[in-house]
Amino acid sequence: MSFPATIVILPIGILFILSGLIVNIIQAIFFVLLRPISKNCYRRVNKLLIESLWLQLIWLIDWWAGIKIELHTDSETFQLMGKENALVICNHRSDIDWLIGWVLAQRSGCLGSTVAIMKREIKFLPVLGWSMWFAEYIFLERNWTKDETSLKSSFKHLEHMPPPFWLALFVEGTRFTQTKLLQAQEFAASKGLPIPRNVLIPRTKGFVTAVNNLRTFVPAIYNCTYAVPKSEASPTLLRIFKGISSSVKVQIKRQKMVELPETDDGIAQWCKDAFVAKDALLEKYNTTEIFSDQELQQIHRPKISIVVVVCWLCLLGFLLYEFFQLTSLLSSWVGILLTVFFLLLVTVIMEIFIQSSQSERSKSMVLPTRDPLKQNLLHQ
Repeated sequence: MSFPATIVILPIGILFILSGLIVNIIQAIFFVLLRPISKNCYRRVNKLLIESLWLQLIWLIDWWAGIKIELHTDSETFQLMGKENALVICNHRSDIDWLIGWVLAQRSGCLGSTVAIMKREIKFLPVLGWSMWFAEYIFLERNWTKDETSLKSSFKHLEHMPPPFWLALFVEGTRFTQTKLLQAQEFAASKGLPIPRNVLIPRTKGFVTAVNNLRTFVPAIYNCTYAVPKSEASPTLLRIFKGISSSVKVQIKRQKMVELPETDDGIAQWCKDAFVAKDALLEKYNTTEIFSDQELQQIHRPKISIVVVVCWLCLLGFLLYEFFQLTSLLSSWVGILLTVFFLLLVTVIMEIFIQSSQSERSKSMVLPTRDPLKQNLLHQ
């Protein structure tokens, strides 16, 4: 992280980390004292707590960086968003797809009741990962023998979650990069599958398990497709912290859960067909700059995130003022060194956040090794 970037990110990091630690401590107290008595009450309280934290990230998207999000969907789906439980699947195109999902959830009124299936390492991230763990996010080890049991157990808990909730699943299992695309193309060629150009091959085991366990209490699948204009750089967490604007296009198609096939193979094929359609949509957008034939919906930037950030700034400003007044921390070299150490720690934590979100650091797909003959076929 460059020095100018650090100057911008440090105050944002102090705000997010200090407020996040306060939220985490309160979450832990309620987890120990309230959750054993009433899970529903705990979930309702926790919903408010995590919204007070995650709205800071919404503020970064909406007001700090001014990311423009275009939502394309039909009027019926738009009206149902936030009024029903939904399984949300999407292509994993950029480093901040999860944040775009949070923005759409916030606009629909279910930011605090959105959960996602994520890799296990995320839950160890200070503040962000801890808050996700308290919010009952589902963390996987990418070992199907262990993950299948974990998924089924987590889905049973979701049945009793106060509606509406969204469960987000990145079916590709990893973020899109050109290296991973080549691996996916090679795999598709070896199996006689349609060769993708803009998406990866979906990993259907988790999706099939989700559908089989959720279909009795989740009425719909929101099939989302993300796209970034070719003329713009893909948004990243670092660019957002720097206040660099960009735009993202999202198409949502609602699929009734009851209309999905009953067999595992049928569900898996539906998922594969959905990603073939995504690939065609993105290819059309790349060549014609026409993204979707769905209606463009107006989603305005609410001011609640500004209110939350201002409230946290006032509270933390007061607490820090009182703390320094009581301790006279800056009046001694030891206190000054401790303060400098804290600032360095915040910088390191923010660097970890940024690094963990980057595509280059996500794991490669486990696919067959390359064959030169197949590579020639793919590039013809």
